[in-house]
Amino acid sequence: MNHSSFLTIDEVAQHLKITRQTVSKYIKAKELNAVKINKSYRITVNDFESFVNSNTTAQEPSISYLRRTKNCTLQYTDKADEFEVVHGITHGELRTIKESKQTENKFIFGDNYFVLKNLFDTHKGLIDLVYIDPPFGTGQDFNSIDEHSAYSDKLVDSEFLEFIRKRLFLLKELMSERGSIYLHIDKKIGHYVKIVMDEVFGYKNFINDITRIKCNPKNFSRNAYGNYSDMILYYAKNRDSQIWNDIKEPMTEEKRKVLFPKKHPKHGYYTTNPIHAPGKTVNGDTGLEWKGLMPPKGRHWRYSREVLDELDNKGLIEWSNTGNPRKIVLAREHKGFKIQDVWEFKDKGLSYVDYPTQKNFDLLERIIKNSSYQNSIVLDCFAGSGSTLRVANKLGRKWIGVDNSTHSLEVISKTFDKDQIDFEFLEYVPHD
Repeated sequence: MNHSSFLTIDEVAQHLKITRQTVSKYIKAKELNAVKINKSYRITVNDFESFVNSNTTAQEPSISYLRRTKNCTLQYTDKADEFEVVHGITHGELRTIKESKQTENKFIFGDNYFVLKNLFDTHKGLIDLVYIDPPFGTGQDFNSIDEHSAYSDKLVDSEFLEFIRKRLFLLKELMSERGSIYLHIDKKIGHYVKIVMDEVFGYKNFINDITRIKCNPKNFSRNAYGNYSDMILYYAKNRDSQIWNDIKEPMTEEKRKVLFPKKHPKHGYYTTNPIHAPGKTVNGDTGLEWKGLMPPKGRHWRYSREVLDELDNKGLIEWSNTGNPRKIVLAREHKGFKIQDVWEFKDKGLSYVDYPTQKNFDLLERIIKNSSYQNSIVLDCFAGSGSTLRVANKLGRKWIGVDNSTHSLEVISKTFDKDQIDFEFLEYVPHD
């Protein structure tokens, strides 16, 4: 071998039988010297041989990497190295088009890859919540109701996955240690995207695969089940450290009728529960007589006799015609239900929205309320109609939106002006 020649990261990975990402970690840790040539990193043969001679356990980090991805990775051509994606230099800047003295909220027009890299200077580690609804890799172009071109969805298969993967690496750098990301995607490609997200965030940081019912049931003639749902992949940057407000789902009138069917003249709708529980109390207060009654055989009073007296005095004990007491449970005191992982938030028809992929505001409100605080920064780098930004603004969150569609810019400018939502407008400008 010519000792003045260079090896690519792929060649080093092949020689060591490790992943490209592991090679990048060695470079980042300055254990392996590398130089940048034409936007790609190269390692001299001398440096490579020196690394091998001084590091006999070079293969061990690959085990850690595979563990992080649960032994699954997607292999395809032109897969970029994480180190190059995160640390590569871009030649451009964010230029202010319209200033705002009232708010830090921003809409940035430009390619989100370069915009996100430029945000490293000001927002690295500061974003508490990312919601993105990227193009689904359908190979189509999408227009608005008036036939304006809204966005192109021409990337498919591995091109699409690599497009998403690069941006996920950048988003992870921008996320705070308590941050979360929700990625809204079609089921045709979503399960591949999950493997990519496992690679970027680590499978241990996967929280939920949420099924979103998007429309009414379909009745097509194809030999398949109806497809009326898509998916939202929810990951934390650090599982169990992410913001989680545990917002409850309010009780609907239909559920109220089932759970609280009775109506009290003073307390409103209610149901009743037994005031005794399984298990006999031998020597305690809850095993003694109350109001001339003993607990049923093998059971005890659920509350102390003093509490039972208080409930009865407040009219919260219902006595049956046969003298059986039950505790009144009021509908107005119901705290709501734990939200499950199947959500019904149907999209409106194209004639009712400003943008082809405009999402249901209630869906976005649920996500933002659960995974951010007041004054958290919410980021959507596929901003589209600006729905995420509008809901974040309504809930008192700071926000950053990014899109490179002129139709997106027009819709956001028009609707935000109408709603009197102030923001700073910037544009990514590449340097020649």
